[in-house]
Amino acid sequence: MDRAAAEHRITELKAILWENNRRYYVDNAPVISDFEYDRLMRELEDLEKEFPEFQTADSPTRKVGSDLDAPVGENAEPDSGGNFVKRAHRYPMLSLGNTYSIAEIEEFSARADKSLDTAFTYCCELKFDGTAICLTYRDGKLYRALTRGDGVNGDDVTENVRHISNIPQILHGDFPPEFEIRGEILMPYDAFDKLNRFREDNDEAPFANPRNAASGSLKLVNPEEVGRRGLMCTLYHIPAQSIAFDTHDEALKAAQSWGLPISDERRICRDINEIKAYIDYWDKARKTLPFATDGIVIKINELSSQRALGYTSKSPRWAVAYKFKAEQALTPILGIDYQVGRTGAITPVANLAPVQLSGTVVKRATLVNEDQMRMLDIHIGDWVYVEKGGEISPKLTGVEPSKRSSGALPQPFPDVCPDCGTPLVRAEDEAKAFCPNQDGCPMQIKGRIIHFMSRRAMNILAGEATVEQLYSLDMVKTPADLYDLTKGRLMTLEGWKERSAERFLDSLQATKSVSFERVLYALGIRYVGEQTAREIARHFGDIDALAAASVEDLLQVRDVGEVIAQSVFNYLADARHSIEIQRLRAHGLKFSIEEQASPVSDKLAGKSIVISGNFSISRDDMKKIISDNGGRNSSSVSGSTSFLLAGSKPGPEKLRKCESLGIPVKSEEEFLQEFGIIIDAGISKDNEEQQLTLF
Repeated sequence: MDRAAAEHRITELKAILWENNRRYYVDNAPVISDFEYDRLMRELEDLEKEFPEFQTADSPTRKVGSDLDAPVGENAEPDSGGNFVKRAHRYPMLSLGNTYSIAEIEEFSARADKSLDTAFTYCCELKFDGTAICLTYRDGKLYRALTRGDGVNGDDVTENVRHISNIPQILHGDFPPEFEIRGEILMPYDAFDKLNRFREDNDEAPFANPRNAASGSLKLVNPEEVGRRGLMCTLYHIPAQSIAFDTHDEALKAAQSWGLPISDERRICRDINEIKAYIDYWDKARKTLPFATDGIVIKINELSSQRALGYTSKSPRWAVAYKFKAEQALTPILGIDYQVGRTGAITPVANLAPVQLSGTVVKRATLVNEDQMRMLDIHIGDWVYVEKGGEISPKLTGVEPSKRSSGALPQPFPDVCPDCGTPLVRAEDEAKAFCPNQDGCPMQIKGRIIHFMSRRAMNILAGEATVEQLYSLDMVKTPADLYDLTKGRLMTLEGWKERSAERFLDSLQATKSVSFERVLYALGIRYVGEQTAREIARHFGDIDALAAASVEDLLQVRDVGEVIAQSVFNYLADARHSIEIQRLRAHGLKFSIEEQASPVSDKLAGKSIVISGNFSISRDDMKKIISDNGGRNSSSVSGSTSFLLAGSKPGPEKLRKCESLGIPVKSEEEFLQEFGIIIDAGISKDNEEQQLTLF
């Protein structure tokens, strides 16, 4: 390559890498695989080595990817990002050099042998696929938590971290007066699946993998919501400058004795053969773990040797990461569906020839939006590479050009809604195209009705098939139409029997006792989830005050930003929605916070109570008992928790946190006896019944 071509390619690679840095760290929506990103980074490193005159201080090869000042990206949530104080790291928080080659691990070992004149060992650890965190403890108490940021400054997420259940607020044992410890915030697979189901139910793009989900969740504005995301932490490094141990392994053992969450899966290795054996073992065994790992980290164990080897501008010389290659398969695209969500968002989904991947058969994979289709350069009839992000979500990572037919045309993205034919719109700051025909597009209408009926909204006993039937017969076009249905009319329909009609109508009747905050959530206003609906309802008190509110008034609500405020304002300013609300109101639904009924008692006044496990009644009913008796329900254990109310099978992390903080744990029986509370025999058991399809 000549000098001019090298300069052009270096400039091009920098732009590609910084763009994908932003998508990875800021938007939490990567569009290329880690392997492809690392390949491009290696190409840039090689070119800069060959043509050093073109290397600049701001090159991605010399700087850590940054998550600072994160705007709301494709996978970000409306109430996340850009709201955190920036603080300097005491010691730079660098990234690790990584490789997919065992030969390069051998080179790393050989360099260490040559540079060090004393005997040393290696500490091999799992490389956790989460988002980096740095914790500072003072006098045994959690003082500060910073994200990696740009390696020099990080976002202060201390209050959010306090709501992650396995991070102790107070340590025990012989800990230093002040020290830093670093690790990862992870989202286990179970929590990841639950979050993505919720996002899809609300027509939000699912997170690509648990790492992106963990990063997005850590940056939420509401710490209580962070606590509900099921995040966990694992810690793996104390900067050598701040401790007085001889080895890295000794430091981690001490940290574990202080109550900090340290992985037990590390191994001390004496040579490259033992390192290879450790890598081979975990390349298979990682698939049994409850959280994502993407490689192995090999560190020089002796801290004196770490100090001797030092750092580059971007990474330590005493550590390297070996990354596992994601399991990948090549398969043809059979076609692309364009799904219309209840908010009008258009999501392309590729239908694939079935292929076995990570133990499951993959038939479909989301393409997220038009931009990703263009970046992948999808053509009609293409063969594509599919892998499972974080071993969970199938995603397309590239096209195999050699299998493309001559004359194949690019896969077009529709200009009109695939359901109703309305021209699509896409705002400058939106990644998705939308159908604006929200009150005339069948898929949007049915989606909103399904959302209205869902368990966490109005909990009406019916499913998608019921909605499809009622909509196709012109019996239900809006949620309010549901309340005009009669038993006699339902009994004339195919598949309906007397018992199913009665159960359906009974569940409709029960919605008239549902609280205003859940009714507000059930309306399906874009960006308004359960927590936001709760905050808005409690702030304004009733629908009339809310409808009269300006955007500025809405911005005064906790956790409501510009995007949510404008969405709520636009929804309520639409006359069609006003008519719908009036119809629902006339049917008896609650559109105001009930005159705060006097508590049954003040037996629990001033007490903050966390519940965990299964009880003789539903968890919602147990929470209501606490509220009715003057107590406050909290979602996570903290220093202000009065006690944990534990049913059968309580969360082990909550129990461990109670133990570390000295928080009392009470059984249901102890709770009822101590406070003299009697459970109404009419309260239902918690059978966690799923939504029913009536035929």
